[in-house]
Formats: sequence, structure tokens, C-alpha cells
Amino acid sequence: MTTSQLQTEQHQVSDDTAISIQNVTISYGSYEAVKNVYCDVPRGKVTAFIGPSGCGKSTVLRSLNRMNDLIEGCSLKGRVLFDGVDLYGASVDPVEVRRRIGMVFQQPNPFPKSIYENIAFGARINGFTGDLDELVERSLRQAAVWDECKDKLNESGYSLSGGQQQRLCIARTIAIQPEVILMDEPCSALDPISTLKIEETMHELKKSFTIVIVTHNMQQAVRVSDMTAFYNAEAVEGGSGKVGYLVEFNETEKIFNSPQQQATQDYVSGRFG
Repeated sequence: MTTSQLQTEQHQVSDDTAISIQNVTISYGSYEAVKNVYCDVPRGKVTAFIGPSGCGKSTVLRSLNRMNDLIEGCSLKGRVLFDGVDLYGASVDPVEVRRRIGMVFQQPNPFPKSIYENIAFGARINGFTGDLDELVERSLRQAAVWDECKDKLNESGYSLSGGQQQRLCIARTIAIQPEVILMDEPCSALDPISTLKIEETMHELKKSFTIVIVTHNMQQAVRVSDMTAFYNAEAVEGGSGKVGYLVEFNETEKIFNSPQQQATQDYVSGRFG
């Protein structure tokens, strides 16, 4: 964050940590969706959030760039630190947060514009003054979709296949040069070949970006992530519904091969979920 945009207290965080989630509880109205989450997302790696439906993993993901602000009645307790700054501090501009921490959604959502303008539009409104042609090409190359797009940049983004549209959305996200990219089940609507291409793209992108991905696909978590956070949910005492919580966070290899918690072992081995 720039000093002019953030006049707020700095907190000590390791240089290896991109985002520090500190005792975060997220509620929708009076309903606690997820509680007491502590997790340090490492810089320059892929971190996967896994767990059964309703455990709060997407809610936590969306809190990392304040997307939950757009949901009426959603509130957060605790701190989310990015570059040592609490993203929920009073002086923080959520629009700037979302520029620095980009997001790719479950369903591909290109703008109703040309392929070229899908990339150039966000950069332009964010004050980019460099060579747009070069930016468009570089972004599409980084998202591994340039070869499929280079001869039809003036055609609609909707003219691309689902997998190509999702890579276009990744290119659109990286064009505004974020530090972190959040991906909420980015392959769930795609075929296996498109999924593989997205996964290959992620391996390349982590050389330049920190990535956090929510996935229901255990094999995908193993293939793409360096770290894995396993979330679960428990019944609310004396009431209806469930509340999510973080069970275990560790290197992906350890989560899947030698987890510390029995619930993690049960989940990754397919006993529930």
C-alpha cells in the first residue's frame, strides 16, 4: 500500500509472509460462518484452502481482498495483515486492496468487450501510462492464452471457450499488477484439459505472484499447492447450522501424507466431505 493511501499502524510480519490472518471470525448477521482462524500465507507460493462444503474456506478467501464487504450484513473480527497493514483499518481503501490483491472467480466472467479491451480496460482506469499493446501481450502470455488469442484480439471475450475465458480472466487480473491472486475454485466449471492448462499456468504465475486457491479437488491441491489449509465445520452448540474453523495448516506434502489431526486424515483419505 502506498503511504498516501494508508496512514495507519504498521504491524510486524515476517518478510516471507504475504498475508497474515490473525484470529479472524466472519459473520453474516448474527450467524458465525467461520471463527478464530490463524494462518500466514507465504509469499511467492501457492496456498490451497480445502474442506467440505460450508466450512468457510471461500468466505475466508473473499475476506483477503474485502470482497465480503459487498455482502450485506457480513462482518469481520480479528485482523488481516498485508505488507504489515491491517486491511480492515479505518483508513484503508478497499478498491486499492482489490487492485493489489486480485481475484479470479469460479465461473469465467469476461467483460462484454473485446479480448484486447478485457486486458486494457482495467489497466487504463488504474492509471497505466505505458505501452498497452505490450501489456496486453505480456498478460495474455503469462496466462498461457496468447497463442489462442493473438489473431482475434478485437473479437469478443465471449468468443473464447470456457477454459480460454478463464485464462483471459487470469490475464485481466494480472494486467493490473497485483501482488496476490485469489482463485475461488477456478477450474470447477472447466473440462480436464482446460483444468490442466490452468494448473500449468499457476505453476508459472507463482514465480511472480502469491496465489491462494480454494479447491474441492484433492488431486488439484496436491498438484498445484505448496501449502494447504484444511477447514472443517462443526455443529453450533444449542442451535442450528454449522460454524467453520481451520483444522490444520502445513506443507501440502505433510497435510496429505502425514497430517497431525485425525479429521484431516479422514478428509484427505475420502472418509467424509
